[in-house]
Amino acid sequence: MEVSRIRALRGPNLWSHHTAIEAVIHCAPHECAIADMPGFEARLRERFPCLAPLQPSGHRDAVSMAHVVELVTLGLQAHAGCPVTFSRTTPTTEAGIFQVVVEYSEEEVGRQAFDVAIALCEAARNAEDFDIVAALAQLRELDEDVRLGPSTGSIVDAAAARNIPFRRMTGGSMVMFGWGSRQRRIQAAEMDRTSAIAEAIAQDKELTKKLLAAAGVPVPRGGIACDPEAAWTLAQQIGLPVVAKPKDGNQGKGVTVNIDSRESLLAAFTAAQSYGDEVIIERYLAGDDFRLLVVGNKLVAAARRDPPQVVGDGEHTVRQLVDMINSDPRRGSGHSTSLTRIRFDDIALARLAQQGYEAGSVPARGQRVILRNNANLSTGGTATDVTDDVHPAVAACAVEAARMVGLDICGVDMVCDSVLKPIEEQGGGIVEVNAAPGLRMHLTPSYGKPRAVGESIIDDMFPAGEDGRIPVIAVTGTNGKTTTVRLIAHLLGKAGLRVGMTNTDGVYIEGRRIDSGDCSGPKSARNVLMHPDVDAAVFETARGGVLREGLAFDRCQVAVVTNIGSGDHLGLNYITTVEDLAVLKRVIVQNVASSGMAVLNAADPIVASMAENCPGQVTYFAEDRHHPLMTMHRAQGLRVVFIDGHDLVAAEGAMEQRIALTDITITRGGSIGFQVENVMASVAAAWATGLEWDVIRAGLRTFSNDSDNAPGRFNIFNYRGATVIADYGHNPDAMLALVRAVGTLPARRRSVVISGAGDRRDDDIRQQTRILGDMFDDVLLYQDQCQRGREDGEVIALLREGLEGARRTSDIEEIRGEFKAIDTAMSKLDAGDLCLILVDQIDEALAHIAGKLAEAA
Repeated sequence: MEVSRIRALRGPNLWSHHTAIEAVIHCAPHECAIADMPGFEARLRERFPCLAPLQPSGHRDAVSMAHVVELVTLGLQAHAGCPVTFSRTTPTTEAGIFQVVVEYSEEEVGRQAFDVAIALCEAARNAEDFDIVAALAQLRELDEDVRLGPSTGSIVDAAAARNIPFRRMTGGSMVMFGWGSRQRRIQAAEMDRTSAIAEAIAQDKELTKKLLAAAGVPVPRGGIACDPEAAWTLAQQIGLPVVAKPKDGNQGKGVTVNIDSRESLLAAFTAAQSYGDEVIIERYLAGDDFRLLVVGNKLVAAARRDPPQVVGDGEHTVRQLVDMINSDPRRGSGHSTSLTRIRFDDIALARLAQQGYEAGSVPARGQRVILRNNANLSTGGTATDVTDDVHPAVAACAVEAARMVGLDICGVDMVCDSVLKPIEEQGGGIVEVNAAPGLRMHLTPSYGKPRAVGESIIDDMFPAGEDGRIPVIAVTGTNGKTTTVRLIAHLLGKAGLRVGMTNTDGVYIEGRRIDSGDCSGPKSARNVLMHPDVDAAVFETARGGVLREGLAFDRCQVAVVTNIGSGDHLGLNYITTVEDLAVLKRVIVQNVASSGMAVLNAADPIVASMAENCPGQVTYFAEDRHHPLMTMHRAQGLRVVFIDGHDLVAAEGAMEQRIALTDITITRGGSIGFQVENVMASVAAAWATGLEWDVIRAGLRTFSNDSDNAPGRFNIFNYRGATVIADYGHNPDAMLALVRAVGTLPARRRSVVISGAGDRRDDDIRQQTRILGDMFDDVLLYQDQCQRGREDGEVIALLREGLEGARRTSDIEEIRGEFKAIDTAMSKLDAGDLCLILVDQIDEALAHIAGKLAEAA
């Protein structure tokens, strides 16, 4: 068994809506059916007893080793605490080679689970030992390390429930919600609009107290000391008992409470000063420790926090009681679990000594033994929900404290006897205000009712009705994608939207190219969705990116499929037929939002059939208004776009919008058929986004097909009285469309410059020149940079074979180098001639042609 490729599909993909690990596994002949491997399954189950059945009941198909790896990978993740359920193994066209797909919830865990599955299967095959307990423990540990903690996770879960898209921006807790100009960001429980100044104030506990006191919020008296003697002097002025804590601290680190002697104060000062030179000495407030959570201007949760403690049973020692509590599966070592293990360290031993106990002491039944002075959950404390008990005056006090500091999400620490009555009446006060407060105590309190604080945060970030989404239009097909993308982006821009666009030429924000090259994959699309100045996004969605990584988005508002035709790039990545290609291309259709629209070519049967897979509505387009599918769709009151005489018509039931083809510059009065199709698709997409028809008409008038606006897409130039056309056509369907378009243009003599990409099938390369040979007098074949594994001269030889028996071509010339071929072709042009140049290096070739035009001017 050999793994030749493994990759992560980070968005909706060919196989499912789930994120997944995809691998290509080569199985030896005897591994294609484990029934031919005596004892293998029994040995595997000895090592992994929890493995699910290898074959559904009633099925008798051969189970391959690849399928076993799939199920083991899925099972390992499930038993490591990852909620995954989808997996699949598919044989390819090559014997013994399988594609294995397994869902993951955390990519690193999914990858490691796959590696472990391979090792486990090999161990079972070779009858070797395998420590499944250790492997699962490592997977659980990794999952705990990489998974979002409960605080951030609760916010993400709340966003998902609201259909708000999210993306984890780092390996930590920074998350982006929404897209483009509607995005918001958090880090842990801190919003993007929280100022650095507010966070700094919250960190400076002394400044916080001054601000709260100025607002009339009760706070304990105190001051700052920089040495032990100053601390003792300050404590005497305030009056014992006191509290010592670092001026800049968090999570209760270095805090000592209820200090009632000089010796205790000096020890507490040393503990606090280990976290900073300045130490706050303040009046100790008697009562319970309460945490009140404020989001926006509203109290959303409150909890009473109790310090870590054990209750004696008269039989077990303090250490044994702590171990018993720590065995609770809800307790972990970090913040990923609802509770934290109690630390039995020097601080705990010192607190025991204050109560007259040691680690080996056996407390009497019912005797409470405190193990820490503070009640932070991070030290093993517990929380009891008291949200429903909070007096309105107490809630108002907490909200006022958060506002004074400037925090949108604020944890207010209050000490008082009860939250049932105003704190002024009981001598209580606010002792701390915390930025990025932990949410665990409210999400899963030790006692009481859990509170949906993640929902409260999301509701504050995205008021009711908002989902953070911008219009996303995805465009795919065999031909016409780039022009359609550019035209849709142009129409959206005319509506005043700031548009982000990706295509095979680059990434564009408001018409400015910020990246170049083929940017039709998910990485470029994700960069656009992350840009804060984007109000709408239009993505060329090529097959390669979907295969490599899936889509960059979970849902799109509009999916456009221009055509499939005879396909392109067939034979690569196990996409061998037009039907295979259609299944891949329809991924964007399957991921249209339920309120969205798929724009489909009714004249292409395989595209039209994708309507069955669309969760939203469908707009069909075709030149022929009488096409049966168009007629039926319109009769049902649904949207269609077609050509009627010299008009483009968009109709929905009895409603019609007409636009004269003479007003659509790119079509040259309707004479360029493939541009007419691109325009129909673009108009349907713009209509689906809700653009006004006056805006669409204005946009169609102003979109020209020049090399600046749509480089390499039927760019027409005048060169010494001859017509030169530059286009990026590179497959048989594109050749047919170009031949039809060129046939509408007058010419004394026609020539074409062409090469071919080596990753096409032999007959696809030949077919291109078979088509061109019936339209062009002269053919210049050049060898470009896209040999892609072919031998030197092999592509040109195939192109020449396609010209055998050509009805019109009389002169064939072979040239090495794209620019040299362009120069040769243009040097032969006379007034009235036409030359079609099929460019490979779009930007460079167009710049070269521009230079020739400038020389001739």
